[in-house]
Amino acid sequence: MRTRSLLALAGVVAALTASAVVPASADDVAVLTTGSAGGTPVAVGDVLAASLASGTNATLYSSATGTSGVSCSASTFTATAADNPAAPGTATESLTGHTFDASSCSSNVVGVLGVTSITVDNLPYSTAVGSDGSVTVTPAAGSTIQTTVKLRSLLGTLTCVYRANSLSGTANNTDNSITFTNQQFTKFSGSSLCFANGYFTAKYAPVTDTSQAGSPVVFVN
Repeated sequence: MRTRSLLALAGVVAALTASAVVPASADDVAVLTTGSAGGTPVAVGDVLAASLASGTNATLYSSATGTSGVSCSASTFTATAADNPAAPGTATESLTGHTFDASSCSSNVVGVLGVTSITVDNLPYSTAVGSDGSVTVTPAAGSTIQTTVKLRSLLGTLTCVYRANSLSGTANNTDNSITFTNQQFTKFSGSSLCFANGYFTAKYAPVTDTSQAGSPVVFVN
């Protein structure tokens, strides 16, 4: 009888131990989902993308409250999902592309005739998306977030290089958007016509999972 009791106890202990190491339930909600909040988890490796929200511009102004600088009506980003844990938590992505269509850009800086190109350098960047809607973009170790703006002027092409240590944005499930507001860049090099600081503002929506059929919109949980 004692032997049987010990065996039974051992069986209970084994069962409890096994249940303690069972992975998270498939019913757990991931930080990033498609279709709806709490919907289908975004798979690692999926490519997420978004263009500027309809009717909005991406701007790089010389001050946080001013309107002097560069404005573009066409811009797109692409990122690859790297980790998408259960919520609440932080999903990570690799920002592999961020483009601006120079033909949609204009400048009202005195002495500047137009915009030749805007190039985002040093890609990829790491992007962290929190369950609270926070979005943080950081460069690789030892690198920096950098944007090169080439402007046309009466003196020829002006090359303005701006840098930032990181960018902070906000994700919103109402329109599946990511918004950056007055993110400060500092001039690293360029002509005196290049303003000393650039404040970047843009709203990208909707963010979609282009790896899935129909490119469903992405929600943050």
